Amino acid sequence: MYAIIRTGGKQYKVSEGDFLKVEKLAGNVGDTVELSEVLMVAGDSARVGDPLVAGAKVTACIVEQKKDRKVLVFHHKRRKNHRKAYGHRQPKTHLKILSVEA
Repeated sequence: MYAIIRTGGKQYKVSEGDFLKVEKLAGNVGDTVELSEVLMVAGDSARVGDPLVAGAKVTACIVEQKKDRKVLVFHHKRRKNHRKAYGHRQPKTHLKILSVEA
């Protein structure tokens, strides 16, 4: 059984036992999180929501809270000797999917 969920403005296909990197969620390492924005659940038969599937939820455990790799941002203006570089690290949450309930 798998589900399509929405979190952090993105959609992910998950099934039980999967590991997932999502935008930062509130909670500490070891906490369980319920992801209730389920767009589709499929197993023997598929249920598609309008926009969400009623009564469906995905339970996950927070494995790690950390930052993603650094993205370098570089600004320059030609012929003006203006250059500026800085980096950004987006906070991420690593999840382990415990169960998918329809």
